[in-house]
Amino acid sequence: MSERVKVVAVAADDEGVRLDRWFRRHFPNLPHGRLEKLLRTGQVRLDGKRVKANARLAAGNKLRLPPLAPAPSRCGPKPPSAEDAEALRSLVIHKDRDVIAINKPAGLAVQGGTKTDRHLDAMLDALRFEAVERPRLVHRLDKDTSGVLLLARNRAAAAKLAKSFRGRDAHKVYWAIVVGAPRLKRGRIDLPLTKIAGSRGERVAPDEDEGKRAVTYYAVLENLGNKAAWVALMPQTGRTHQLRVHMAAIGTPILGDGKYGGAKAFVSGLPEKLHLHARQIKIPHPRGGTLKVTAPLRDHLRETFALFGFDPNFSGDPFAEAGL
Repeated sequence: MSERVKVVAVAADDEGVRLDRWFRRHFPNLPHGRLEKLLRTGQVRLDGKRVKANARLAAGNKLRLPPLAPAPSRCGPKPPSAEDAEALRSLVIHKDRDVIAINKPAGLAVQGGTKTDRHLDAMLDALRFEAVERPRLVHRLDKDTSGVLLLARNRAAAAKLAKSFRGRDAHKVYWAIVVGAPRLKRGRIDLPLTKIAGSRGERVAPDEDEGKRAVTYYAVLENLGNKAAWVALMPQTGRTHQLRVHMAAIGTPILGDGKYGGAKAFVSGLPEKLHLHARQIKIPHPRGGTLKVTAPLRDHLRETFALFGFDPNFSGDPFAEAGL
């Protein structure tokens, strides 16, 4: 155990990270409940002031830390293995002097946490290429979701991209295969969501009274009668597990999503993996103009598309008619 209070400067690599995720990164053994208590009682402070878990950090911020174990490392993450570095570089689908985009595979966690030692955030040195600075995460995808993930290559780009995500200037389209078919070919789901803690980890549930607003547009691209459908999803808000909960709420859970769809989310003979893919991002580029990145399907999703006869090369805009 550390024996005294410490004041630690936030490193450049942690620019824009939420405070609770900073603790998860540097103190993986600290339970979230204990962190919340330290924040409520003012034992953890940011630049001398009380702070909440969702506060965003800036390089140079001073964090007051009570005795904790272990002390935060000043040497940064361990370099990725040669094998991991090569695999990560093979995922790059866009690279310029400010932004890198990768096509993240399902199963790769973006950040560390309880029982998650291998994650993208620890391997970002593999994507430094010729840049002086280490790439920075500016948004995230769930571990089991594949597709477009953007990384900033410098501090200025990180700040501008993060602002675009927070200001909802980033337009994201996901593809999913759902069990069953939505009643309407196009629709809007406006259903508030709330987080619920439980013995099996955090879950998200609809809550009309206390939940935070969550809005998703969907469009059916193709369907196999009422058995399954390929849908495009456009979230207007960024709630945790929003797309998964919303699709389950209208009776068509995403294939492989047992957490929210239960047994109905599985089809005999098909991969028992989440069929959700971040297909495209359009966002203001840090140097002006618009950056548009599209990620081809990966792994089990590509196999299921082939089995169902869906065309993975579809490039139309299913939301154009709605003016989105």
